[in-house]
Amino acid sequence: QVQLVESGGGLVQAGGSLRLSCAASGTTFRINAMGWYRQAPGKQRELVATINNGGSTNYADSVKGRFTISRDNAKNTVYLQMNTLKPEDTARYYCNARATDIWSKVERDYWGQGTQVTVSS
Repeated sequence: QVQLVESGGGLVQAGGSLRLSCAASGTTFRINAMGWYRQAPGKQRELVATINNGGSTNYADSVKGRFTISRDNAKNTVYLQMNTLKPEDTARYYCNARATDIWSKVERDYWGQGTQVTVSS
């Protein structure tokens, strides 16, 4: 089992910045990739950014140039630096980890509880 604990959400004015953190813990697993997704009221959960073990990143078009994902592999922690925030970035942000159980070799997705980001205009 992998447990994910997010922090760093909050209320910010448009144009401001926030930094989200997500720490993974547990035993008998190997994390392959981590990322952030978000879900606004009445909308489906959508990808924001992902990063794999090699450091390759992937971003949603809507956040490119404004958000930066990074990862500390030694700490199993992923960060999302969000700059130039817009009201349309308002959502609950969920941390994701894709991990393989080292015994069963089964890969699956794990999710955090989410952290709310609200951007006022």
